[in-house]
This record gives sequence, C-alpha cells and structure tokens, in this order.
Amino acid sequence: MNLGDLPSEEFRAEAHRLVDWIAHYLEGSERYPVLARVKPGEVRASLPASPPASAEPLAAILADVERVIVPGLTHWNHPAFFAYFANSSPAAAILAEALSATFNANGMLWKTAPAATELELLVLDWLRQMLGLPAGLFGVIQDTASASTLVALAAAREAVPGLDVRRRGLSGSTRLRMYASEQAHSSVEKAGIVLGIGQDGLRKIPTDAEFRMDSSALALAVTEDRADGWTPFGVTATVGTTSTTSIDPVPAIADVCQREGLWLHVDAAYGGSAAVVPEMRFVLAGCERADSLVVNPHKWLFVPVDLSVLYTRRPDVVRAAFSLVPEYLRTPEAALAPNLMDYGVSLGRRFRALKLWMVIRAFGTEGLAARIREHVRLAQLFRSWVEADRAFEIAAATPFSVVCFRARFDGAAAEDADRRNQALMEAVNATGEAYLSHTKLHGRTVLRLAVGNLRTEERHVRRAWELLREYAQA
Repeated sequence: MNLGDLPSEEFRAEAHRLVDWIAHYLEGSERYPVLARVKPGEVRASLPASPPASAEPLAAILADVERVIVPGLTHWNHPAFFAYFANSSPAAAILAEALSATFNANGMLWKTAPAATELELLVLDWLRQMLGLPAGLFGVIQDTASASTLVALAAAREAVPGLDVRRRGLSGSTRLRMYASEQAHSSVEKAGIVLGIGQDGLRKIPTDAEFRMDSSALALAVTEDRADGWTPFGVTATVGTTSTTSIDPVPAIADVCQREGLWLHVDAAYGGSAAVVPEMRFVLAGCERADSLVVNPHKWLFVPVDLSVLYTRRPDVVRAAFSLVPEYLRTPEAALAPNLMDYGVSLGRRFRALKLWMVIRAFGTEGLAARIREHVRLAQLFRSWVEADRAFEIAAATPFSVVCFRARFDGAAAEDADRRNQALMEAVNATGEAYLSHTKLHGRTVLRLAVGNLRTEERHVRRAWELLREYAQA
C-alpha cells in the first residue's frame, strides 16, 4: 500500500488536464444556466452515502466533479450573474490559489511564514495607496466583511473606558449601545449578538430619501441613550449598502463620533473598491477619520472569495482585544515584526495575500480601474433603459454598478404588484440566461441588477433587459 501522495506522473497528467478544463470552463461559462436547477438534496443523493475504503483514481474523482458538482452550482463566474455583488476568478488568482495550497503556509506568526506576513503588509499598503487612504493605516486580512466588522466592533468595545471586558466579561450594570443605519448589513447586528451586546444593543438609525443614514438622527439617538443609561460606544457607517449601494454621509457621522467619543467603523466592503478609479475616490470621503474600515477585494477587485481587508488607525486597540499568546507561540521576532494572529479571531491564517498581490500585478492599477469604470457605465446604461420605459421605474440612486428598479404594473394593487415583480424575477432567473435578486424598500418589492463580473459585457446586460421586458409583458 502506498502511504504517500499520488505519484508525480499521475499528478502532472491530471493537473494538465484540469488546467485545460478550467480554461474551457471560463471561456464558455455561458453554456451553463447561471442559476442551479437542482432541487434540495439532489446533489447529495447523487453521491455515495459512505466514504470509500480504498483509494480512487483522481480521474474518477474529477469526473464526478463534472457529472454532479458542476450541474449543482450556481455559477458566480457566469457573465450574467447579476444577483449579488459578483466576484470573479481571473487566471492570476486561480494560479495564486494553487500556489497557496502548494505552500500550505500558516501565517499565524511572522516566524511560521515570513514571506506570507510581509507580503500581506506590503500588498495591503499597495491597496491603501490605490484607494487614496492616508499613510499610517494598519491592514490585516480577514476572511469576510462579517469577520472584519466583528473584529472592528470588538476593538470598539475594548476601547470603552473602565469596561475591561477582556478580563471581566460584560457586567450586567453596563448597557452598551452601538449604531448603524436601517440599511446596514446584517453582519453588524450579528456582531452584536456574538459580542454580547445583543440585538437590543444595536439602534438602527433612520435614513433619508436616498437610503443614507441621517446624521442628525444619529446625534439625537446618542443623546437620548446617554440620558436613558446606555453607554454608546460605536457607529458603523456604510459606503455601498447591500440593498441600494447608498453612501452614508461619513464626514458628518465622523463629526458626531468625534464629539461623542465613539469608535467609527466604515463598512466599505463593496463600495470601497470603486475608489481605485481616480474620479470615484470621493466615495471614501471622510473615511480617513474612521477608526476602522473594511474593503472586500473579493467583491469588486476580481479576487476570488475569500479575502476581506480590515484597516485601522488603532492597531494597538485591536491587538489588545485579541492577542493571547501561549508559551509555545512566543518567539523573539515578535518585537521586530507583527504576528498577524493577534489581530483577529483565527489562529490559523491562509496565505490569502498572494492572490491579491498577483491580481494587482496582473492587471495593474489602471487595468483594475478601467474594469470598474466599465461596470459603472453598464449599470448607468441599464438604468437609462429602465428610465425610458414607462412600464418600469427606478427605485433608488445608482452611485456604483447596482440598479434598483421595478415593473410598474399600473392598475394593480400594491401587494399584487409586488407579487408580479417577484414572479417576473423568478421567470427571468428560470431561463438560465440571467440571475437577478430582490430587496424590500419602503415595504415594496424591488428588483436588483448588480454588474460586477470580470467577464460581463454589454450584450449580457442587454439580454437581461430583453428578458425583463418580455416577461413583464407576459
């Protein structure tokens, strides 16, 4: 019995074949329906219920990938994937993921992966420069924006004077309060649950006509809560909300935070990437004053999931919240270089920086900006088609590359119009030619078309519009 890995010859043969398959998949992803057509349980039922006792050939395993897994996928790499903030897998990133798996480095300490640690620090400073953010920010990679926001709000809690939650936990006498807009991502509320602040500890601030946080309402809420015995400690502003991609007024929110002594966290997971386009750098106005900021290159910088970047002006507070070093992890280099395990929950850390570094080098800053600029153009083009058609209406502003709209269905009652819009979206998605999503704004069903895939062209957006008009008439 061979107790080692596959023979090198077999690996080479299958790897060459797999690279050819990957290239073919990316070239022709449109031949698959973008939305998976399987029913719940169907994929699992297609595979053995028990693991194999004996080794199986790699060729047979890969054949099952094509036979069972591929038909059971919703294809995020499809150019007509318009449902959510799309991600992409460019060639450079695919190769980087293969290299990362080959090295299998754990970047918990500088000593366990010096190149992984130092490349992460370097490439995040590259990204900082690309976004126009000030020097001096400390960046660290997390897996998703949910983790980045959790880490940021844990640091905000750590910064509350006299609380000492790290040692004593949360005492019943302290009622912590944090704030975010009604349109903020659910990860803010989830972070409150995990951190012991609770859902009641999050106060959702009303938004204006363009779904942006009302900074005056925020200031009033803080004053009211202090008078009611709460301890306000943090605010999450959003640059590119999930439903509408609205941009909260960060400068005005920063004024409130500075005056009230609150930690300001900015969720720019989606919208922050747009700042690599010079003429769109305004979207991060005021973010230089934030205590922490999250940007997700896996949302709109063409890096495959997962890779979320957390920047902070106060790394000492983040480290104070999370650093816990047992004796077996103590090294003399800790005084000379950061150990990135100290800035988050995870001890084990994948070599994620490699794929961001390779993508930036493979596209260049101008190439990345050009592609984001094109996505914004396509979204504005789609919006113009909606505005020109009396059967449809725009439901929110379009600052980035997401268009919120709905079919009017004139004469239908509100609930019936909502039901028809839902049915319209499902009919378009069922074609396999496009995949859209929906949200609720002011209680009404609204459809969303999000442009963000590296391979999306104008013809894909036009086809989605043709399908929408066709099924709306039906």
